[in-house]
Amino acid sequence: MVRARRLPCYVDDLDGFGAHIAQADQQAAYDLWQSIAGQVEKLSDRNFHRRRGRKPGAMELVAHPRYLVLLNETETTVRNREIIN
Repeated sequence: MVRARRLPCYVDDLDGFGAHIAQADQQAAYDLWQSIAGQVEKLSDRNFHRRRGRKPGAMELVAHPRYLVLLNETETTVRNREIIN
């Protein structure tokens, strides 16, 4: 079974985006945080959608029209590196 592992930079990015959005709309921030975190949790399923990344060896999850989660994948682990906007 593949395990999804969240690196500290990914967690910092998710929290940072959430905090920024919460300044204007706390519910929207919560909904976005839950949506992205929920999709990342599903990355342990090899059939869950992801695409080849723009950088060699990287993969991308389009978690929202404005946010990509960059990840590296091995046979046993999906490492979520960062979120880009």
